[in-house]
Amino acid sequence: MKKPLVGALLALLLTGAAAVPAAASAPRETVAQAPAVTAVDFAGTVALSNCSGSVVRTPSSLPSDPALVLSNGHCLETGFPTPGQVVLNKRSTRSFTLLDSAGTGVGTLRASKIAYGTMTDTDISIYQLTKTYAQIQSTYGISALTLNDAHPVQGSAIKVVSGYWKRIYSCNVDGFVYRMKEGDWTWKDSVRYTSACNTIGGTSGSPVIDATTGKVVAVNNTGNESGESCTVNNPCEIDESGAVTVRQGINYAQETYTIVPCIGAGNVIDLNRPGCTLPKP
Repeated sequence: MKKPLVGALLALLLTGAAAVPAAASAPRETVAQAPAVTAVDFAGTVALSNCSGSVVRTPSSLPSDPALVLSNGHCLETGFPTPGQVVLNKRSTRSFTLLDSAGTGVGTLRASKIAYGTMTDTDISIYQLTKTYAQIQSTYGISALTLNDAHPVQGSAIKVVSGYWKRIYSCNVDGFVYRMKEGDWTWKDSVRYTSACNTIGGTSGSPVIDATTGKVVAVNNTGNESGESCTVNNPCEIDESGAVTVRQGINYAQETYTIVPCIGAGNVIDLNRPGCTLPKP
């Protein structure tokens, strides 16, 4: 897990290409244009006491809805959820430092509850805040990041934005892991980064942002530190046939498109909504 010890860098236990038309008088070879790249900065990210996170919205969230903060399940102040455990609508007063585009803390946001948290199948926590998106925008001039509602794409350029360290990592989606096991926990369809995203302790919960769309496609959560297999801080990959692969120094994230169908009107977590596949209590 990418969660630091207090005051240290050590990890805690667990931690479309468009073609240019040919000229009418003389057909020429078409030239593929590179996708436009969205400027990705720290605006909308947050720093937790032990992890990173971000203020997020779904495509249908309203300005009047209570804002949500996304991080990892293993970053919860209540401790690591056990395998099979789901935390739902648990009171919380946790605070988050909101960052602007330069990574400067501009204010403190506070939770009203842990709306959802688990380390089963995925590794996510979703906090509901005491302020709405409109109030955050009015006070700080900062908008929430939007959760993409589609599966991330292999090879796409991504940015891992850590509010804890105020550091941005740039790499690509290397592929997807059928099952990833770390200690007692197992996650499904995880994102594997190319080696340039060498994330460290404290980057847990960082939004993984598609560099073209600017939308959140995953949440950073772990990496294999010492080459061990399937142990804490050393996740292993398991394919559909059961074969195990260990990639020392490679880091991973959990997809977030699965969150979108589970959030209804008023940003309420509703695990019974059509299309919602997040684990239930």
